[in-house]
Amino acid sequence: MRLLVLGRSGQVARELERLGNDGHEIRLVGRDEADLSQPEAAADVVRQLVDEVHAQAIINAAAWTAVDAAETQEAEALAVNGIAPDLVAQIAAEAGLPFVHISTDYVFDGAGETPFAPDAPTAPLGAYGRTKRAGEEAVAKAANPAGWAVLRTSWVFSAHGANFVKTMLRLGAERDVLRVVADQIGGPTPAEAIARACVTIAETLAAEPAKSGIHHFSGAPDTSWAGFASEIMTQAGLPCRIEDIPTAAYPTPAPRPLNSRLDCHSLQSAFGLTRPDWRDGLARVLTELKATP
Repeated sequence: MRLLVLGRSGQVARELERLGNDGHEIRLVGRDEADLSQPEAAADVVRQLVDEVHAQAIINAAAWTAVDAAETQEAEALAVNGIAPDLVAQIAAEAGLPFVHISTDYVFDGAGETPFAPDAPTAPLGAYGRTKRAGEEAVAKAANPAGWAVLRTSWVFSAHGANFVKTMLRLGAERDVLRVVADQIGGPTPAEAIARACVTIAETLAAEPAKSGIHHFSGAPDTSWAGFASEIMTQAGLPCRIEDIPTAAYPTPAPRPLNSRLDCHSLQSAFGLTRPDWRDGLARVLTELKATP
């Protein structure tokens, strides 16, 4: 499948690029070509590329992900997370191409302990979540007859860029004890699994656009950040001990949801995708990092 992918340096985009080895034609669009902080100009580039590469689907793997910075730069975050996806969703609809847009658990308020279903009421706690919700609403409003999907995911990790796994490995090698939040619960998700899910969704929508909608995809089993950190230390063979702390002991400019559990049943029903075991994904990431000079 010929895929036009927005985002080049992000974790999921990097994994999508690798899928070119699986027979897919992946055209990544980086900020140097289409800067989503300038949505109108970026949309012009995307419209041109759709024709140039004869795209069969569009995947938006680009986003403003600086959660804390969004609190003081919401307009800038909205341009990338809300306005740009709106314009690209319209382009996809006009071109008759399926559109897959990646979103986040931060659109929820994190209340309770029950996994959030795709149709659960949203109530973002901060600016980042608000801008991502705006993007979701725009993609749904475009009502692309060729098929569309908003894929909410959580706690993304890989061997690329900056993420929790790489931070824990660095700190775990330097310290004997790390204090990590234990009352935020969610599903760590390998970027590789998200990339493959996006392609499966795009391929399915091309044949069955009626499966359009909002879906959830996160790793299993659910755990805390402290639990995630402990597994990282164990698999990496680091002696660093993880000490549980509450969220209140680690204040941040933007509030974090305590409950990031996602109900992923609709994705399995519609696309046959099951939750990946993040521990297996972690093992692969650690292997890759060890092999990287």
